[in-house]
Amino acid sequence: NMSSFRKALKSRQRNHHERSQPGFRKNLGLLEKKKDYKLRADDYHKKQNTLAALRKKALDKNPDEFYFKMISSKLEDGVHMMKKAEVEVTEEQKKVMRTQDIKYVEMKRVAEAKKIERMKGALHLLDAESKQKNKHTFFVNSKKEVKTFDLASHLNTAPELVDRVYNRPTLHTLETKSIQGAVDTPTQEKMARQRKHQYKMLSQRVDREKKLFVISQKIQTRKDLQDKTKKVKVKKETENSAAIYKFEAKRKR
Repeated sequence: NMSSFRKALKSRQRNHHERSQPGFRKNLGLLEKKKDYKLRADDYHKKQNTLAALRKKALDKNPDEFYFKMISSKLEDGVHMMKKAEVEVTEEQKKVMRTQDIKYVEMKRVAEAKKIERMKGALHLLDAESKQKNKHTFFVNSKKEVKTFDLASHLNTAPELVDRVYNRPTLHTLETKSIQGAVDTPTQEKMARQRKHQYKMLSQRVDREKKLFVISQKIQTRKDLQDKTKKVKVKKETENSAAIYKFEAKRKR
């Protein structure tokens, strides 16, 4: 049949070989074959397509577009290289800055402590709600007297003045003399409110002074950690205390 004839015909054919460079043209180098042309043509078309794509990208680009690599890179031998970042802060400068931080915090803490002392001196801590109440124990002879014990009569003062820790005159004094402020007047009540507000302010200042002390301790710990010595953590940092480290003993030269 026709297919077997074709096969037989093909078997008798010789493979086609492209000729090599003729001897008189050897000085011109290797003669380019089809496969060599194909490689060259593919490379050429690939480069043409790349250039066309780049031209399109350039045309479509927003002229106002800006990105930081435009100023943070430079061309070296036709290749974009990122500029090396300069060291902005040295270790020595960091230590000085930490010292300045701790000095500022310590200054604010000392200022708070002085204000607290002044307020304590002015208020005398007479009736502060947060102050621990003093205990005054009275001794009686029998259980019956315990049940019938009346504090106002025992202290010989008016019942409404029993809760006071200051300005608590006796009944005899109230009867014989006119005591300024013995009985609560509207003015006295106003003064009591003001005093309560001052105690609140004092309590807030005490809390602030404690917080500043903790911040100061934490900054100092971080400053100490910048030294290149071996250290071991003894206690973790908490909200109310700085971390504790054990440092290797370093001989001073």
